Amino acid sequence: MITDDLGKSLHDKATRGEVLSDAEQAQLEQWYARQDLQESTMLELAAPTETLTKLREQVDGALAELLAVTQSIQELAAENEVLRNELVVLRRQLTPFLTSQSV
Repeated sequence: MITDDLGKSLHDKATRGEVLSDAEQAQLEQWYARQDLQESTMLELAAPTETLTKLREQVDGALAELLAVTQSIQELAAENEVLRNELVVLRRQLTPFLTSQSV
């Protein structure tokens, strides 16, 4: 296994267009493979786990349900307001009748 410093040095030489010996080229390819493996491992660790994905789905479902309940509450509140207004009108209409009855 080659060191990171040697791998970086060989990478630098190769990217500058310098010719690498067969041994250096093999070392560079080995270093690239190790870098790829390390990167893949880091990406796997950073990727959401199945549990996290399920939790996100549950949260999304709960949010959708909350939205539906909130919408129902808003609709009921609007209906209640209409009924309150109708009650006010009916009381106004009934007040003269009740006043004349008590006399």
